[in-house]
Amino acid sequence: MNRFINYLDRKIGKYAIPNLPLYMVICYGIGYLMELINPDICLVLSLNPYAILHGQVWRLVSWLLIPPSSLDFWTLIMLYFYYSIGTTLERTWGKFYFNYYIFSGVIFTIIGAFCLYGYDVLFQPEQVIGWNEGYRLVNGEFPWIYGMEYGYALESMSFSTFYVSMSIFLGFAATYPDMQILLMFILPIKVKVLGVIYVILLAVGACSMGLPTGIFVVGASLLNFILFFIATRKGTHMSMAQRKRQAEYKRKVKSAPSPKIAKHKCAICGRTSEEYPDLEFRFCSKCEGNYEYCQEHLFTHQHKSRM
Repeated sequence: MNRFINYLDRKIGKYAIPNLPLYMVICYGIGYLMELINPDICLVLSLNPYAILHGQVWRLVSWLLIPPSSLDFWTLIMLYFYYSIGTTLERTWGKFYFNYYIFSGVIFTIIGAFCLYGYDVLFQPEQVIGWNEGYRLVNGEFPWIYGMEYGYALESMSFSTFYVSMSIFLGFAATYPDMQILLMFILPIKVKVLGVIYVILLAVGACSMGLPTGIFVVGASLLNFILFFIATRKGTHMSMAQRKRQAEYKRKVKSAPSPKIAKHKCAICGRTSEEYPDLEFRFCSKCEGNYEYCQEHLFTHQHKSRM
């Protein structure tokens, strides 16, 4: 799989989006603004496979505008945190590898949504019908623009950018496990410890959704993290430019001539037999120690003493 990623890097790496974390934050900002204007807008933007198959194809992309959580002070802090670690990963991996990591998470999330829809159609249609009938009894027909079927619209809200953002932190924790951050600006904690806590919380969240919904929602969204680090487990997630510089450095080191060690060196002027092959060098018998001099300083130097 690592060869496949490297192949993509060579072929389409030049089209990778630079500064992708900034664009992600901008999308979240647009989503928050739309929620302020119309709190029900998420039902129109959500990743609803039933609605997509019935013509609302914009949902394949529009769900990326749905922010990972409600807007408050701590959400702003978290967005800044994810932007910071996202830019760090982009500089470390290179823009193509970071693009691949994020967009593979998006694609796996879409696949997971359609898999859950297929599971509902094949194995639990009665449950979806019950959700629809319950909504009709209270509110009447579900609006077409929201997806026509309340049951599928309800499940589609489980798929959001929350888990894609979470995968960014897990990628950061796997890349910099020993880095220390201040939890709540007070408690120092290593990133790898916080990463383990995140994984536990994700597992609890998946179980609380019930099976198989939790597997499709959480598992599909984080599949990019698992596959990416299996493919790059030897630390090969570097950009093409980084690999090129590394290869050039190794080639220069390999082709560089090995330095020659001089056989003779004057203790006064520092000239060597390699630099001046015609110069004669002699040891002085009156100096205490192994002191060697060129022919110009052999008789004019001051004798060395150990005292």
